Amino acid sequence: MNYQQLCVGALEVVSSAAEFIKKEALRFDQSRIEYKGKNNLVSYVDKGSERILVEGLHHILPGAGFITEEDTPDSEGQYRWIIDPLDGTTNFTHGVPLYCISVALMENEKVVIGIVHDIQSGESFYASKNDGAYLNGKEIRVSQIAQLEDSLIATGFPYYDYSRMKEYMQVFDFCMNQTHGVRRLGSAALDLAYVACGRFEMFYEYGLHAWDVAAGAYIVQIAGGTVTDFKGDNDYIFGGEIVAGNTLISAPFLEIIKSNFK
Repeated sequence: MNYQQLCVGALEVVSSAAEFIKKEALRFDQSRIEYKGKNNLVSYVDKGSERILVEGLHHILPGAGFITEEDTPDSEGQYRWIIDPLDGTTNFTHGVPLYCISVALMENEKVVIGIVHDIQSGESFYASKNDGAYLNGKEIRVSQIAQLEDSLIATGFPYYDYSRMKEYMQVFDFCMNQTHGVRRLGSAALDLAYVACGRFEMFYEYGLHAWDVAAGAYIVQIAGGTVTDFKGDNDYIFGGEIVAGNTLISAPFLEIIKSNFK
């Protein structure tokens, strides 16, 4: 398998879906928003982007299965694409220009390609097996900041599962008082991409899905970072919780997570 060549093909498919989303953003119809649950929005744009991605990715890797956020049935197999056709739908529907496409490829349950494409800025973050991590063709690495007090932390606010809010706010309080601050973009995939290129030192969140994190987490790892679940284990793609950051402060930050999320 030529992973680099496959990544190039997937980037072209992602670019086509991004152009569709950019055009629809100029004429988006708010009346066509649907709700899958509390604060869980979906639009015809999400679904249209997913169709473009599934058709294009099926063409470059016939026989691969899919795990997607919207309408495509999940399927098994040696290869599976994990797709979020529009990560940051709430931002998109409100006209906030922070949303992206997230695409990962799993081979036998291990991610081998990750792509996060920021639709409005045009920034493409990507990585593939046996190669580095890149932003628009330039190799990227996680930051080298070694102290939590010098770090910038990213997170995502829970929007439907409030069962761990006490624990979450305790960590949030620590970050507010003991770091340079906390940012919330509204897209977990972009948060992870920003960790990969050194803009953020750490990212943590719970209540996530595989399509939110699979691509971004892989890019962080290839860029030299550390990714775990809240226990420090590897169940972050399907386990619903993630901590990702540079290797210099990942261990002390994970201890803060563990001491609060018991």
